[in-house]
Amino acid sequence: MSSRLQLPDYVTAEPVRVAALLRLPMIGLIIMIVDVGDVDHWLPTVWHTAIISYFVASLIWLVVVFRGPTPKWAGWVTTLVDVLIVVTLCLSSGGATAWLLPVFFLLPIFVAFQDRPWLTALLGATTAFAYLGVWIAYSKRDDTVGMPNIVYMHFAFLVWFALATTGLSLVIERRNQRVGALLEAQRQLVSESLRADERNSRELAETLHDGPLQELLAARMALDELSERVDDSAVTAIRDTLTGTAAQLRSTLRTLHPAVLSELGLTPAVAELLRQYRDRATFAVEAELDDVGKPPAQDLLYRGARELLGNVSKHAQASNVWVTLKLRDDETIELIVTDDGAGFDPSALDTRIAEGHIGLASLKARVEAMGGTLDIISSQGHGARARLVAPATVG
Repeated sequence: MSSRLQLPDYVTAEPVRVAALLRLPMIGLIIMIVDVGDVDHWLPTVWHTAIISYFVASLIWLVVVFRGPTPKWAGWVTTLVDVLIVVTLCLSSGGATAWLLPVFFLLPIFVAFQDRPWLTALLGATTAFAYLGVWIAYSKRDDTVGMPNIVYMHFAFLVWFALATTGLSLVIERRNQRVGALLEAQRQLVSESLRADERNSRELAETLHDGPLQELLAARMALDELSERVDDSAVTAIRDTLTGTAAQLRSTLRTLHPAVLSELGLTPAVAELLRQYRDRATFAVEAELDDVGKPPAQDLLYRGARELLGNVSKHAQASNVWVTLKLRDDETIELIVTDDGAGFDPSALDTRIAEGHIGLASLKARVEAMGGTLDIISSQGHGARARLVAPATVG
């Protein structure tokens, strides 16, 4: 079991996205502060090149982090770049060093809420010493300025601020660890619940197979023998009824415990499920199924496929359904079910839950408890797309 909280991608990327949003107003404030101070830059070409490059790179980065997943190193690397850029601006500007003091206080905040106290402490200390180093360089370049005593006071406040943000990050990390422990306990309970349901379904299926189904088949064989000696329509009708009942019971057994799932794995089980829907001819089915083996969450994914396809069959009035099953980066398994049916308003799910239709709500709760996600996109008259993502391994 992992000792560190494993959060969904959208949660771990949130601090980086917040920092990306805050970075552009900070650049605007830097320009305003220098403009108000009417600073005569020491190296104006370097200063303007740095600030323009900083703005353009920040704008591109903002688009990148909101369009896709963010790397794990993005938070601390981007903050380190922030420190280097601000130091470059100060060194190339000279007199703007004092005016840019508030910016040095803002930099450690970018990483304080990433639950990495050591990183916050490192960048906080780097920021404090960078400010002091810039002033030393500025005083050496211009002997008339010297080192004002207030600079040491500013340095002391920056050190204190680094300690404060580190403490804040430490508190957040410990709370996340407690939340992580609760989430792991919940995940284990859901996993045990799924295994218990699977075990009960298997036992019930075996009981029905070895008992009632065998008795039905034996009764049908006896009627077959009787119908060969007696030409009676009543006997034929009873035999047909028993045949239909046996078929229904077999279907129930497959629903309770699909043998192909436990014997061959998730992909063949989903393929068999799709074949059953093709045989019913209620809609055309196209599938792209990767071989994902027997992942720990295969029961959950199979139930998800069955629930989603069942909803399409009952409510969507679809002509075509597309199903994909893929392994993503050896970490997650993605199941997507798309239809061209009537669609629905996803906000109406709460109403349906209140009316007792809890299938999707139950599935979503189980998926999230296992560390996955279930997203449904739909609108009236434009079909629906359900995307279920579950961990490929046990965390």
